[in-house]
Amino acid sequence: MRLDRIQMLREEQDWRQSDMARRLWVGQSTYSGYETGKIQVPVDTLLKLADIYDVSMDYLLGRTDRR
Repeated sequence: MRLDRIQMLREEQDWRQSDMARRLWVGQSTYSGYETGKIQVPVDTLLKLADIYDVSMDYLLGRTDRR
């Protein structure tokens, strides 16, 4: 997964990590772990992220540069 992409997408929306954590029903420290790579992002959370940001899973995973 391209961790820089979830941070970039979040920052484009001017959201804090705590904002995303609430949207995903996880703790802020868990979401921070996703962005830093300390915690592997579960597939169901990847799907939620793709829906929230209106991007493809392939984009989140770094398989394409097309959103």
